Amino acid sequence: MSGITSHVLDTSRGVPAANIEVQLELKKDNEWKRIGEGTTNKDGRLPEPLATELVAGHYRIVFLVADYFSDMKKPSFFPRVRIEFLVDDPMEHYHVPLLLSPFGYSTYRGS
Repeated sequence: MSGITSHVLDTSRGVPAANIEVQLELKKDNEWKRIGEGTTNKDGRLPEPLATELVAGHYRIVFLVADYFSDMKKPSFFPRVRIEFLVDDPMEHYHVPLLLSPFGYSTYRGS
């Protein structure tokens, strides 16, 4: 099954990060166009894939994390986290998780 999925874990608290808005963008003609969006659930997962019909190209997932930390009354250095990646085989599944804390983040290509 092809598509793009994600989840967010708050590594500073050791829990899934709920209620984070996530946007998927595709770069076309040197401009970013939003092609999908969602909000993480109580398990930190997007209930639906951000996209299921892919084309080869340059993608970006934007995690809007400022409100998440603001709701917890915690400062955050990054108001948004942008992760760019390439899709070379549109028939593959791309899982791009975010490991998040108020002052840092990491990611990887998951399965």
